[in-house]
Amino acid sequence: MKRILLLTSFLITLAASSQTVYEHISSKGIYHFLDELANNKIIELNSAVKPYARMFIAEKLKEASEQKDKLNKRQQRELRFYARGYTLEMDEHPETNATFDVFKKNKNLATAINPFGILYKDSVFSFSLKPVWGIRYFFNDHGSVYHRWGGAEMYGYIGSNLSFYASLRDNNETEWLSRPDYLNRRQGVPVKGNPYGGVDYSEMRGGIFYTWQWGSAGLAKDHLSWGSNYHGANIFSGKQPSFGQIQLNLKPTRWFEFHYFHGWLVSEVVDSSRSYWDNDTYREVFHGKYIAANFYTFIPVKRLNLSFGNSIVYSDIGVQAVYLIPFLFYKSVDHTLNSTANNTGQNSQMFFDISSRNLKHLHLYATAFIDEFKLDRLRHNDQHNFISWKCGFRLSDFPLQNLALTAEYTRTNPGTYQHYISTTTYESNGYNMGHYLKANSEEYYIGISFKPLRGLHFKTSWMLARHGNDIQYTSNSRPQNEPVLKDITWEDQTWSLSATYEFTGNAYLFAELILSDIQGHDADGQTATYYLEKFTPELFWGQKTTASLGFNIGF
Repeated sequence: MKRILLLTSFLITLAASSQTVYEHISSKGIYHFLDELANNKIIELNSAVKPYARMFIAEKLKEASEQKDKLNKRQQRELRFYARGYTLEMDEHPETNATFDVFKKNKNLATAINPFGILYKDSVFSFSLKPVWGIRYFFNDHGSVYHRWGGAEMYGYIGSNLSFYASLRDNNETEWLSRPDYLNRRQGVPVKGNPYGGVDYSEMRGGIFYTWQWGSAGLAKDHLSWGSNYHGANIFSGKQPSFGQIQLNLKPTRWFEFHYFHGWLVSEVVDSSRSYWDNDTYREVFHGKYIAANFYTFIPVKRLNLSFGNSIVYSDIGVQAVYLIPFLFYKSVDHTLNSTANNTGQNSQMFFDISSRNLKHLHLYATAFIDEFKLDRLRHNDQHNFISWKCGFRLSDFPLQNLALTAEYTRTNPGTYQHYISTTTYESNGYNMGHYLKANSEEYYIGISFKPLRGLHFKTSWMLARHGNDIQYTSNSRPQNEPVLKDITWEDQTWSLSATYEFTGNAYLFAELILSDIQGHDADGQTATYYLEKFTPELFWGQKTTASLGFNIGF
């Protein structure tokens, strides 16, 4: 009876205040599991907005545990496994495997293997410290490259409302695989200058939040992803290096939620009027660059999410108070601020997302990113609007359990994500914030995944990605008249087979076989090296069979 009362008390507390410590968007294991539960109608999930808070994930795992009779044996084992990884959020005291606990006599302090690290929890304060370490090798007949990383992450909760987290990861790549021009889904990195060959860099993320019963607000430096997808979002992909932002997240009722952030981007455009010489050193100062974005989600019936929002990238006017108002339509605000001068306007966008899990096992979704839209262009066959759109589905655990089929198509018109003023492009640190293929591109993607055992994940996929001419967007150009994908200048057709084993929370062994054919073409369709070199790391030029393997602890 006492245990039941304690559990009831915990659930009431959890429901009253789900504090905000983000689980990074690269934590694929838990994100895929929650998605599977949502597709099977075990939980409800707005997967168009990521990352999720750890307390939110703990709530969803609790919901699933109350319906565990609806789960198969593998899913029940997954549920128990991930629940142990959220012991700080779920248990009154950190419960761990006593064999590995060096603080056995201290009920508030523990060491653990799952989750791997040090945990502390009392009635007011809870804290976790975990290591981050890993390496990934790529090798084929052209050579080999590795990416090595290490660091630590910590997070904690103070009282019922305050939370904080920080993550530092130092990296080394023997070849820079994530240049801003490269058309791949690898995380963008904050590398100094424009080096060639190997690179060293570090990435610091973190945040502090105040949370109440139906919302949260705080400061963060982190990655985020907006837009339903399984192979690259086209609203905010999270590819760019993390940037500082103010956030507001609200869910006052079951049928509505709202997300907003104001961010400080990195323009990398030198402001000559503020740059200066200091003795024999010239200090370059960048133009300020900012973004404000909001996202409304309405849920008219269970498991049908209808979302829309807008954003604006602005510069050269300092941080504007009007863009700190979360609920505005920012293009109209820009008309007020800049309607009387030439070329002073900012860069605004709109987006829409629909996600349906109304049919059990099936997730249907579609997303549209609208950079510029004019009705009169619809009447002209030789013109188009600046739009990126995506549609797809995932079928989970049907007709076979533990199997998932995903299909997705993305198309992006010329001019999308671009702007003729370099300080207001849809970029940070030179990385496009939208779809990884950028403007004038399309992608076909099919993936099949199989999870025969807890933690073991096999996946095979096929992808055809195509990129057309790079259309220059200037004040005098007309990218709306450029034919979409008239000339295919770069093409990537890739088959892959991968195996991943999560042996403890956020700790993986992985291996992958990649059969790729990546080519660059000139205007006549002949093989050319310019676009190949521009968009692809040298290791993957042409037809290649590449093996990749490694391990990871922490994110």
